[in-house]
Amino acid sequence: MEPSTEVNQSEVSTTTPLLRNRWRHPRIPNTIKLKTTLSSEISGSVGDLGTFIPIVLAMSLVSHIDLTTTLLFTSLYNIVTGLLFGLPMPVQPMKSIAAVAISESTHLTVPQISAAGLSVAAVLLFLGCTGLMSVLYRFIPLPVVRGVQLSQGLSFAFSAIKYIRYTQDLYTSKSGPPRSWLGFDGLIVALTGLLFLILTTGAGVEHTSLDDRDDTVSGSNTDYVEGGDEIKETHQQNQSRSTVHKRLSVLSAIPAALIVFLFGLLLCFLRDPSIIKDLKFGPSKISLVRFTLEDWKIGFVRAAIPQIPLSILNSVIAVCKLSGDLFPESEASAMKVSVSVGVMNFVGCWFGAMPVCHGAGGLAGQYRFGGRSGASVVLLGIAKLVLALVFGNSFGRILNQFPVGILGVLLLFAGVELAMASKDMNTKEESFVMLVCAAVSLTGSSAALGFGCGIVLFLLLKLREVDCSGSGFFNSKKSKFSNDEESSLIP
Repeated sequence: MEPSTEVNQSEVSTTTPLLRNRWRHPRIPNTIKLKTTLSSEISGSVGDLGTFIPIVLAMSLVSHIDLTTTLLFTSLYNIVTGLLFGLPMPVQPMKSIAAVAISESTHLTVPQISAAGLSVAAVLLFLGCTGLMSVLYRFIPLPVVRGVQLSQGLSFAFSAIKYIRYTQDLYTSKSGPPRSWLGFDGLIVALTGLLFLILTTGAGVEHTSLDDRDDTVSGSNTDYVEGGDEIKETHQQNQSRSTVHKRLSVLSAIPAALIVFLFGLLLCFLRDPSIIKDLKFGPSKISLVRFTLEDWKIGFVRAAIPQIPLSILNSVIAVCKLSGDLFPESEASAMKVSVSVGVMNFVGCWFGAMPVCHGAGGLAGQYRFGGRSGASVVLLGIAKLVLALVFGNSFGRILNQFPVGILGVLLLFAGVELAMASKDMNTKEESFVMLVCAAVSLTGSSAALGFGCGIVLFLLLKLREVDCSGSGFFNSKKSKFSNDEESSLIP
């Protein structure tokens, strides 16, 4: 009996500490482990709100999209995508569907908007599950993708300037008279936020770490030979560089976008103090959407057809290319992103949630303000979830008072960051294709049209480079014999 007792005691003694340690130290998924400071991740999480808030607010006011349902489902999307991708992968409204829903004379109803979202989801799910999206991603020329990114980034920047300079009517999505200088949503407020972001974040972070800069600064101190005044001058220059570098490091640690956003929230209550009394606690009821055949027809023809090419290009292909630029070690796959967009809308649109996608502009905005891991969007998802459960639809009263000029400032930085992704065009031909694609996309307000023109232009330029003199079916043998004859004639 003694041996068995000893074995049992040894088993208990060896397994119990492991179980205790596992219980005390839960494992954090690698996808949401912080790659920078917590404040930077939180600041990055609000980087795409410049597009999210105006569209969500307009659709809730004009098309009567339920705000609680949208906040609840987008919060879950944020949390799941953060855990799945390990990147600050944004969740943004489908912009073409939103534009049709709120801009045209006959506004789309909630069933028609949901039908459009489900139609786009079906197409993206099919392309993702069959592997066709990966094929498209592999064979679409990079200059064409950069052209789409450039046009989308400039489009964001143009809209941002309108938000800053002019008053906005979210009901009609049109600009009003020039914005006044004074007031809680005046030009001074917007320009103050703009100057603060420029001073703290500068032109953005290059894809080199601060440690590399430290090595460069410290290493340069030993590259000089002793020699009187030259050493003294060099030492002063290195000290100056070190001081500037430390100051930039301190500024980059400030959660600038978060501070600007919280400042905007404070102004909401100063603009209309009565919204505090109007706040109601608790979410609204969530119910299934009832569709008719006419809803499917109108939703597909008017909203889904123009949205499908935009989703393929900007929500999948451009996002994957940009993720590879910003995070070379963890580039998102086209199949994964396509299926993700499809599944999100297949879950939420049945309940009337706003159709959403992963936008390249949102990813650029998240990265621009400090988002470096999935933790950034997970934190945003948790915040949305709390707001949906605590305030419900009454939170729209707060958003309705949010200074549009500040949203324009956030959107401006996101658009410029996305446009700067096109700076890697090294040849004149690549730049030519990219700029033509971007110009057509902006002029025709259609990414699909610009994409088509870019593909045709790319193929025409490649056709010019084909050597037809000796590679044709009819000229190959003839050229061989002519070369032999020419060589025989040479003395």
